[in-house]
Amino acid sequence: MSETVWPTLTDLQAWRHDFHRHPETAFEEHRTSGIVAELLEGWGLEVHTGLAGTGVVGVLRGARGDGPSIGLRADMDALHVTELNDVPHASVNTGRMHACGHDGHTTMLLGGARVLASNPDFAGTVHFIFQPAEENEGGARAMIEDGLFERFPMQAVYSMHNWPGLPVGAAAVHSGPVMAAFDIFNLTLTGKGCHAAMPHLGKDTLLAACQLVTQLPALISREQEAHKPAILSVTSFNAGDTYNVMPEQVKLRGTVRCFDMEQRSRIEQRFRDVIEATAKLHGLEAELDYRVSYPATINSPEHAEVCAEILTGLLGAASVRRELPPSMASEDFSFMSQACPGVYIWMGNGEDSASLHNPKYDFNDRVLPLGVRYWVELTLGLLRDGKLPAAK
Repeated sequence: MSETVWPTLTDLQAWRHDFHRHPETAFEEHRTSGIVAELLEGWGLEVHTGLAGTGVVGVLRGARGDGPSIGLRADMDALHVTELNDVPHASVNTGRMHACGHDGHTTMLLGGARVLASNPDFAGTVHFIFQPAEENEGGARAMIEDGLFERFPMQAVYSMHNWPGLPVGAAAVHSGPVMAAFDIFNLTLTGKGCHAAMPHLGKDTLLAACQLVTQLPALISREQEAHKPAILSVTSFNAGDTYNVMPEQVKLRGTVRCFDMEQRSRIEQRFRDVIEATAKLHGLEAELDYRVSYPATINSPEHAEVCAEILTGLLGAASVRRELPPSMASEDFSFMSQACPGVYIWMGNGEDSASLHNPKYDFNDRVLPLGVRYWVELTLGLLRDGKLPAAK
């Protein structure tokens, strides 16, 4: 076999800092995906571009011949956040920032592709999936709808996310739920505006909206089983613009999150019931836009055990956390793991890391070599050493 080429930390930092300096948001990742495609082509991979607009898939076939196929996925998009870091690689795109570490995810998967392409000592095929638009826009779903799994059949798909608060050199693997389902709502209440001194002449949207802000969370605290986590949060309240006018319209926005899909349906129905009853009580019109967004991310237990074993060999048993509770945040990798057995792990970004989506967040460069090695060891473990669980 040929000599294995490992990118240096300097190489990885150069890629990551360049991506961080030039963040691109959902479905606008043209520069990022162009660099990804160019690098993959330079390493001899078969490269496919344009999935869901800016998605890229690099295909690498093993030197040992036919075998199973797997997918390794990284997200590429940034957020609409104004960066507050004073670092040389800070964003030059005003109001856009890699505040979730996707620059690091992309870099680690590129590093894994570089190593494996230099010495593909396995049987089967690896699909390196560089996905656009993870943040709220469902880029994974868009890639699937664009034929991801038909064009690139695979027996399993894997992903990772950096995790602030978890030490560098540690990882977390869940054997079931890892990230929550994610729904959003926009509610408009329309009544009859009037002078604030004569509220009896109007239909009070503010009073009804305030009641909903306190009543809707009770659908969780008083109606859901305590052992099934769920959250209902009203996150935006817009109404009125002066002192002496009762506003004709109020707009509320928010999110619902849980892990159990039957529970999700029950919450949505009760949510609609409460809004309808409250609007009727106050003589208002209610316009509700309730969007079922991302499903819960559920790891395949059999595949999770393999990932935990690989990480134990890489990091040591004490550094592989199996007991951490799942997060109520959401991930559109859930669409991929619904369509194909999959595992989504957390890789520690440091105990002193700013939180995800914070304007002072920055991906920890010390994690880059660990992520590369994980992708390489996982691929070789699955496709060379025969650890890929049999399909059920």
